[in-house]
Amino acid sequence: MSKNIIIAIDGPAGSGKSTSAKLIAQKLGYLYIDTGAMYRAVTLMVLRDEIPPGNIDEITKLAENIDIKLEYVNGKTSVFVSGENITDEIRTRNVNSIVSEISIIEGVRTALVGKQRKMKDLNNGIVMEGRDIGTVVFPYADVKIFLTASIEQRAKRRVKEFEDKGIEVSLNEIKENILHRDDIDSNRSVSPLKKAPDAVEIDTSKVTIEEQVNLILDVVKKKAEIKGIEVSI
Repeated sequence: MSKNIIIAIDGPAGSGKSTSAKLIAQKLGYLYIDTGAMYRAVTLMVLRDEIPPGNIDEITKLAENIDIKLEYVNGKTSVFVSGENITDEIRTRNVNSIVSEISIIEGVRTALVGKQRKMKDLNNGIVMEGRDIGTVVFPYADVKIFLTASIEQRAKRRVKEFEDKGIEVSLNEIKENILHRDDIDSNRSVSPLKKAPDAVEIDTSKVTIEEQVNLILDVVKKKAEIKGIEVSI
């Protein structure tokens, strides 16, 4: 059966969305789309242009006009804005500190959701991860997954990401940043972080990444069978 299969993976920071989505996409031969990277790209440009976070109109205009390209090659996503590779810059502390404040802006979300929806036609199947994929971007996704994990485990994962880049951070600092982002993401009025009613919830606190991926693939296989969609795993 020929069909653009959409797999939506949502969850809070550090729950394992990106790692899982990348591996699922690799195994299925689908396109992987990191929507969080798009919000980070907008945030980086806001910082570069020194636009005050309270200037909603200017930030919205930036989001509407920004030229974002995502390239997923050999297990790594590269992010480009107007042809410039900004992959490393969007993962800095400065971006981390205000990305949730930029993401909460209705005009920004509307602009990026429009760009994300257009991506579904780029491949026979896509794996898209974020915070509102199964509820807002693709409420009709074939498969919806919602990942969770303990705050302790999520903070440890973030610390390791920084350490792998040679950046020293404290566990408490990262934990506070994640809790702050959780609060903003879950309580914003526009596209809040929440589990879709038909999403399958998976707690990743005490499972290996391999186990985590296999749990998601099991859900994909079951959903595909129900919908009469052929998938090769």
